[in-house]
Amino acid sequence: MSVVALVGNPREGSRTLTVAAAAARAIGQRVDGAESYEVVDLAALGPHLLAPGASAVVETALELVAEASVLVVASPTYKGTYTGLLKAFLDRLPPQALAGKAALPLLVMGDAKHALAVEVHLRPLLVELGATVPTPGLAVLESELPRLEEVVAAWADRVAPQAAAALKDAALS
Repeated sequence: MSVVALVGNPREGSRTLTVAAAAARAIGQRVDGAESYEVVDLAALGPHLLAPGASAVVETALELVAEASVLVVASPTYKGTYTGLLKAFLDRLPPQALAGKAALPLLVMGDAKHALAVEVHLRPLLVELGATVPTPGLAVLESELPRLEEVVAAWADRVAPQAAAALKDAALS
């Protein structure tokens, strides 16, 4: 099983990256006992992603995402939804590129009023790409960051059994 954290924050070294890494590690531990995961940080790919023409680094990132068993898709909340950078990257995936994968949506936000954005905006995008999306997605308030491990652990305990079941079902199909 491979776990990949896809981070749609345009700033390198972001809090979103920290949360995504914690979530990827927690899910990996619970699904197959592994703590290893890979990261696709779109902050480093932004200039290549928006440039005309093909880019080897973007293609490599797309392949890594498409080959993941479990994909943690993380973004800060911008204007009540995920970033345009994340959308621009995911728009490059072909239809059903995430079929047979468990995708776990995650948003980092400053205000709890945006908590539904995980379910209302990010989940449908991942489902459109063919992913199985266990419930609930993770909405992390900036005020919760000092308790990040606790917040992520409680979420991972809820969704890991669903992710494992989705992977098992995909393997049987």
